[in-house]
Amino acid sequence: MRSGSGAITVEDYIRSQESSVTERLLMLRTFIFDVVPQAEEKMSYGMPSYHYQGPLIYFGAFKNHIGIYPTAEPIVKFAEQLKGYKTSKGAIQLPHNKDLPLDLIRKILLYRYNKLQSKT
Repeated sequence: MRSGSGAITVEDYIRSQESSVTERLLMLRTFIFDVVPQAEEKMSYGMPSYHYQGPLIYFGAFKNHIGIYPTAEPIVKFAEQLKGYKTSKGAIQLPHNKDLPLDLIRKILLYRYNKLQSKT
């Protein structure tokens, strides 16, 4: 729901996408909470973001893919497993015509969670 300030919620963001993309985003959102139930959800940089003592992951919907943004370190750490995906310093593109790589996303989330936990 939009507030008087024009802010958009994660729910608004997800529901504003095409139905096939909405399904994928809802699956990803649920999966993130399954892996890290303590994650805090908010909008950041215009996209859904999930935090636990710091940023865990962000995601955004695009025409041909979902972009996930787990920060740069996991992309280096899991480079071998990411070979089939387009990546950049802090982003991974998950094409709409492929299943979401949930096992890999779980590893990335747990890696980020453990890194953030070790900072406290």
